[in-house]
Amino acid sequence: MLAGGTYTTNELARLRKVGPSTVRRWRTAKPPQGPPFIAMSSRHILYSAIDVDRWPAARRIEPVKAA
Repeated sequence: MLAGGTYTTNELARLRKVGPSTVRRWRTAKPPQGPPFIAMSSRHILYSAIDVDRWPAARRIEPVKAA
């Protein structure tokens, strides 16, 4: 097991308050849009808890401050 644990697609969906289909869409988008994932098989996908925690920070956008 990875340090920090892992989440399944359904667990990640509950954590981020989205549907499992949204998580699958993130994963299958070109390019992928969601957190990094580990494909144990074509049907068994895991997400590192560390990656899941870091993912929102990587998507953070700083608003431009008016001069």
